[in-house]
Amino acid sequence: MNFQHKTALITGASRGIGKAIALKLAEHGANIIIAAKSIEENPKLGGTIFSVAKEIEDKGGKALAVQCDIRFEEQIISTIEKGVAAFGGIDILINNASAISLNNTEKTDAKKFDLMHSINVRGTFLMSKHCIPHLKRGKNPHIINLSPPINMEPKWLGNHLAYTLSKYNMSMIALGLAEELKQYKIASNALWPRTTIATAAVQNLLGGEMLMKMSRTPQIIADAVYYILNRSSEQCTGNCFIDEQVLAEEGITDLSKYSVVPGAQLFTDLFL
Repeated sequence: MNFQHKTALITGASRGIGKAIALKLAEHGANIIIAAKSIEENPKLGGTIFSVAKEIEDKGGKALAVQCDIRFEEQIISTIEKGVAAFGGIDILINNASAISLNNTEKTDAKKFDLMHSINVRGTFLMSKHCIPHLKRGKNPHIINLSPPINMEPKWLGNHLAYTLSKYNMSMIALGLAEELKQYKIASNALWPRTTIATAAVQNLLGGEMLMKMSRTPQIIADAVYYILNRSSEQCTGNCFIDEQVLAEEGITDLSKYSVVPGAQLFTDLFL
């Protein structure tokens, strides 16, 4: 199972889950287009498109760092064009970039609502749209959106309506594209973690150090992505996967290595 001569475009790949996926696929031979906004180090966030590219290249992989804010269609188009010029095509798209705000409706101003929807929904849609012509020519082409199963329990809508709308829209994009693109044998799936993942968002916005210690490392998502991408794009499509489910299907049930703190009680992620 390798990705030699295949190219993956990953949004939000300067840190966290996106970076972990980039390193995992590069380790197995994939060319990586690192599409993210960060070009200067922020102590609270860590990582830039250049630091990830260097890490990949230092390990013998091939990477292209492209500054891209997916709120802007012209930047999406330019990123794809640069990636195709560098590597000859795109076989994999990982829509990882997202914005989060877990406020109720009264505390969600228009700016936050628009930010989440312009990145999570519009950005994911347009990145997918402009990658489709290249995915049609790809080898075992896949799209994966980092978004949850659509759980219509009212509590998920009531607690943080704007964020839930945006993430469910990402999952609907994945399911809609699966149906639309099956004639081209392009797979489209969503993937979500069973437990919280130790990222800058968890550290800075959600639960701080306490929640970080109850989380798993981004590596579990990277490994799940790896196994999904090795499945047939003609057959493995239209799913809202959970990371544990994907690994269990590969015979991997001991997940202790992914815990930030070995043996710690883990915190179940949103929407599950």
